[in-house]
Order: sequence, then C-alpha cells, then structure tokens
Amino acid sequence: MKHLLLSLALTHAAFGDITSIVDSATEVKQLATGMKFTEGPVWIDAEEKVVFSDIPNSMLMQWSEKDGLKPFRKVEHANGNILDDQSRLLTCQHSGRNVVRTEKDGTITVLADKFEGKKFNSPNDLAQHSDGSIWFTDPSYGLGKKPAEIPGKWVFRLDAKTDKVSVIYKDFDMPNGIVFSPDEKVVYIADSGKIGKIRAFKVAGEAIDQAPLFEIDIRCDGMCVDTAGNIYTTAKGGIHVFDKTGKKIGLIEVEEHPANVCFGGKDFDTLFITARKSLYSVKTKMKGAK
Repeated sequence: MKHLLLSLALTHAAFGDITSIVDSATEVKQLATGMKFTEGPVWIDAEEKVVFSDIPNSMLMQWSEKDGLKPFRKVEHANGNILDDQSRLLTCQHSGRNVVRTEKDGTITVLADKFEGKKFNSPNDLAQHSDGSIWFTDPSYGLGKKPAEIPGKWVFRLDAKTDKVSVIYKDFDMPNGIVFSPDEKVVYIADSGKIGKIRAFKVAGEAIDQAPLFEIDIRCDGMCVDTAGNIYTTAKGGIHVFDKTGKKIGLIEVEEHPANVCFGGKDFDTLFITARKSLYSVKTKMKGAK
C-alpha cells in the first residue's frame, strides 16, 4: 500500500483553497493495484466495502479494510456503478450494451438495452434522480468493431414507472460522467471526447434546458458531488475540485490518471478513486451527497 502526500500545487495562486476540502497533511492511499483499467467505484455502506469495475477483465471487484481486494462477480465489461434508492447495484455494461440491476438475491435484471428498438452503443455512466428515473450516458467507447445502431452518442433517461427511454441531450461527442447537484436542480454531464468540457444543465422535470447554464473547461471522466455542491472531477493530474458555479477550488494529485470517484466510508467523507490499475482513497473535510 502506498501513501502519497497530498499536493497543493497551484491551488493558492489562481484558484480557491483546496485546504477547505482536505488538510495539507492528508495522504492519498493506494488501497489495491494490479488490475487492468479500473472504473465506477460505489460504496456499499451495509457491507463497508467499495465495488468497482475492472473493465478489460470483465470483472466487478470489491475492496474492504477487513478483507482487502477480492472479485465481486463476472460482468460484461462493466463501467459505471451506483446504488439505487433501494441500495441495489446499478451498472452500465459496455459489451452488454445495457444498464442492469443486481437484485438482493444476486440475480441480474436488464433495465434498458435499446432505444426505439435499436441497441445502445455502450452505456458508460449513470445517476439516479429522486423520482426514480435513471439518467445515463452512451458513448461508443465499448463498441469496438460492432456497428452502431443509434445515430449518435446521446444522454438518456429511463423512466422508473413506465420503463420508457427518452433522449435528454444529443449535442456531445463522447458523453461520459453524469451527476446531479444535491438539490437536483442541475445535472452535470462530462464530454471526454473532442468537446472536452463539463456542461451544467438546469433540470426541467423529465428533461433539461438545452442551453447549458455554464461549462467547465476540463476533459473529465467520472465525477461526484459533496453536500455543499462542490464537484469532484477526474482528469489528468488527479481530482480537480470545482464549486457549484464552476470555479476551480484546487487539485488533489493522484499518482495514476483517475477515471472515476465516489464518496464513501463510515462517515461518507472518504473519496474512493479508481485510477488505471489501482484503487485509491483520501479523507476529506466534506461529506458526499447521497
């Protein structure tokens, strides 16, 4: 296990103060390594463990302080994971080209795999609204040589009551990370392709205003938010933290390029970071928005 001292470089000169988020003496800990490409961490509070994806190995992995690193289950190149409002695991699968739910008994339910009869590209990341709907991104990263059936790489909404899938937004190159603000008035969606920005949209019922409220100029993968609305993004160098208006607070450096991040731990104040071959954690002064 590696312990890396937190870097505060550049945070005071041009941005806010990252010490409002983490103490300067805080360590970034490498919890586990040896995987191929890690993604989609989610904290399972009842079992005090993190579940995350190792995409090339088609495995969900799990880590706990008690048992260390272990396989969780085989998947179809899973990427993003979250818990739903009943603490069931929701997963985007690249080669499955679907969004699935792991039931309490371990069985798998396919929630969505098509839009208007056409298969998705390769669902990437997802967020659940308090109305039960699941919002997810669908870039083409996992398609490989398979032909696309949908004429675009879009953001979708799955209605919890009707199971209807609708398009939320089309104007992205590679939509990726997605997360709601704590009050759900705003949804943040990252584009990790040519656009290379996070766009903040006003949530308007079952849709969004198509004109962004603002953009953050960063090529981000996955992200999460804390209870104050600060946005924790994964990009080159580590975890770049922005406030709810898009102003940069600072950078938590991570040795490997991170792909996704979530809050967890006993007090929900620990960031768990998937970064290339490894899983990291860092204690914060903030609590994650559930």
